Amino acid sequence: MITLRAFVGIYLRGLCMGAADAVPGVSGGTIALITGIYERLIAAITAVEPSRLRRIVAGIDPANRADAADALRELDVGFLLAVGAGILTAVVTILRVVSVLLDVAPVGTYGFFFGLIGASAAVLYSEVSLATRGRKIVAAAGVFLAFSLSGYAATAVGTSLPIVFVAGAIAVTAMVLPGVSGSLLLLMLGQYDYMSTTLSTFTDGLVAAVRGNGTVALRETTPSIVVFLLGGIVGLFTVAHAVQWALAHYRKATLVFLVSLIVGALRAPVVQTGIELTEAGRGWTLELIGLFVAVAVVGAAVVVSIDRLAGGVGVGDQS
Repeated sequence: MITLRAFVGIYLRGLCMGAADAVPGVSGGTIALITGIYERLIAAITAVEPSRLRRIVAGIDPANRADAADALRELDVGFLLAVGAGILTAVVTILRVVSVLLDVAPVGTYGFFFGLIGASAAVLYSEVSLATRGRKIVAAAGVFLAFSLSGYAATAVGTSLPIVFVAGAIAVTAMVLPGVSGSLLLLMLGQYDYMSTTLSTFTDGLVAAVRGNGTVALRETTPSIVVFLLGGIVGLFTVAHAVQWALAHYRKATLVFLVSLIVGALRAPVVQTGIELTEAGRGWTLELIGLFVAVAVVGAAVVVSIDRLAGGVGVGDQS
């Protein structure tokens, strides 16, 4: 078990990670790297295996409690609870703000996201190698895939529970690699706005239910929240481990592919802004383009500042 002081310290780091992952373009993994908990986080996540979970469940029997306690220590459960609580706190808070901003100022908000994504791509591409023909092909494939997913087709997939499940499974990869943002992946899949709004409505419904003001909002949003979380859990056993395997066996090519996804995803905030304007009966004007670009510069400055704080350490430096 960890001490209260250590718990608070890890919670604050998780808070920073959650704040980063709540906006497309900034990776919670990068913040974990900056704050010195990245390797411990990866070890804890990849330690979550069915065999250990079975040992913990078997602890219901007094004869197996010692082994269950060992399994909990192997999972570094105190650390996971602290960092998870911090991430959850930040995500709920930040996404509530983002949900409002997307309603009242979509052009500026998506412009900010564009700057975050663009600067992240520039910073990370400076740290990967395209020296071989194979890596260039992988880079082109990554850009093409993300560019395709970030188009209008992403909004056509809808928000059915199977889509939400897949989105949760994919978004969890942001926890295992600096540079890749979970919110960016959701934006590419056309699920970011929906999940931001759903989470905000869910928390409002939870408060209303506690106060005895009805459970309508809670009942409407709970299925999506639960399915998204289940997707994330499944992702820990599949997508996250697959990424770890690819990094272990084809590290340089995998990094090139993942960074290329960020480049291709630059289309997403532009497309989403266009959709918002169309739904409002408006179109792009010079004034709106200027606003989009100006706020994008601010977003880019945020990423550059984070990179300098990290001392220029990025995905390419991790063994």
